[in-house]
Amino acid sequence: MARSTRSSTLETRSARLRLPIAKKPVFVKIASGISLGYRRNKTAGTWVARVADGNSGNWTKAIGNADDFDESNGTDTLDFWQAQEKARIIGRTERGGASHKPLTVREAMYAYEADLRTRQKDTGNVTRLRAHLPDTLLDRTVALLSSRELRNWRDGLARTPPGRKRNRNETVKNREPLTASSINRTTTVFRAALNLAASHDERIANRRAWETGLAAIPDAKQPRNVILPEPVVRQIIAEAHKQNAAFGLLVEVAAVTGARASQLKRMEVQDFQDDRLAPRLMIPTSRKGSGIKKVLRRPVPIPTGLAAKLREIVAGRPAIAPLLTKPDGAVWARTDHRERFANAATAAGLDPAEVTMYALRHSNIVRQLLANVPVRVVAANHDTSVLMIERTYSHHIADHADALVRGAMLDIPEPTQATVVPMRA
Repeated sequence: MARSTRSSTLETRSARLRLPIAKKPVFVKIASGISLGYRRNKTAGTWVARVADGNSGNWTKAIGNADDFDESNGTDTLDFWQAQEKARIIGRTERGGASHKPLTVREAMYAYEADLRTRQKDTGNVTRLRAHLPDTLLDRTVALLSSRELRNWRDGLARTPPGRKRNRNETVKNREPLTASSINRTTTVFRAALNLAASHDERIANRRAWETGLAAIPDAKQPRNVILPEPVVRQIIAEAHKQNAAFGLLVEVAAVTGARASQLKRMEVQDFQDDRLAPRLMIPTSRKGSGIKKVLRRPVPIPTGLAAKLREIVAGRPAIAPLLTKPDGAVWARTDHRERFANAATAAGLDPAEVTMYALRHSNIVRQLLANVPVRVVAANHDTSVLMIERTYSHHIADHADALVRGAMLDIPEPTQATVVPMRA
């Protein structure tokens, strides 16, 4: 550990409070190219790190409040010695080169979002995560994050927070508390963003902070897969068609193929293969999972009835035009279908809070499993893995396997006992 620097002006609370209130911090050099500053405020003072950038300049970064009135906690309220340690962490040069300003959580989110976009992955998870991050955490330096503050934030997702303001013109409304499984999905994205930041900055040596603070909640997987019988699926499709033909076709394709809404909205006219005896759709792969998928589209067979409806809407349209569009011809946006599907579910006598468009996917998967379609084929048709099918639909697979085994069981009946009747003389 580096030797701490003494300063009669800054190292004690009483000495700092004798300084005049000023915007300009008082600095003391604590290492080569690194200085620790103290800004005297009307309330608690602020510790500021100043680091040379190697080009005759420097950058500064506020690293926490001084323990002028509150006891230090090593996170956001620091004494003089703790502030020195924090300043050295973020001021440490990379491999002897010039030190750039360390990333904040907000900047790490932007970097992770850009990385996902480059790898053609879904950036919606970052958007959802950012909605749960308060400004106080977004402005924190990644290298200074502690497991305690991350754990407090994670646990707070399970509680309904009071209304808070992001800025003068925007008020964040109260949100509903998240379930344990939703918290795990949210923290997984957060850990991935922080890991990406740490992989590009050697000063970020506190991976253990989010490995511990953002650890997954155990036994949180509670599948809420809504499986609908075929008559109910048909009724939902009929109610969707009553709204308009374009939405009805979107719902029908979702029910027949089991594809996610995000995949359906990316399909093009050329993905409808009608020049063959058995029509099919080339469904774009989802943007889930790690790495870049080699297969960008997968063939999924469709019935002739659906093919006839698609044949009508593709006539005379460019091959690269969107296959499924809204009534006005515009492309379906991410959430355009939600309110419409809720209305269709309500009209069918279902609870829209429970039955979403994803229920059509679950129902199609189970329908194929019960129809003796091999699990590997079901997984391929629905752009998922055999492991995920077995994990998510194990109950239905068990019922299906039980029926198959019973059909092949050797059943040996009990021997029939002959009835003995005594003979009369």
